[in-house]
Amino acid sequence: MNLFIFAVASKPIIMAKNYRNTIDEIEAILQKIESGETDIDDLAAEIKRASKLLHECKEKLMQTEQEVEKIMITN
Repeated sequence: MNLFIFAVASKPIIMAKNYRNTIDEIEAILQKIESGETDIDDLAAEIKRASKLLHECKEKLMQTEQEVEKIMITN
C-alpha cells in the first residue's frame, strides 16, 4: 500500500492512495466523532482530515470517470 505521512497538530496523518482505504478512514473518523470518542481539542483536526479525504475521493471518482469515458469512446 502506498502511503504518505503528514504531521498535523503534532499527530502524524497517513494519506492512503487507495480509494477503499480512504473510505474506511473517513468512516472511522465519523464513527469516532459520532460515538463521542473524539476529544473536543481534536474535533477540528478530525473534521479537517475527513474533509481532505472526501476531496481525495471526489478527485479519484472524477479521474476514473474520465478514464472510463475515454475507453468507451475508443472502443
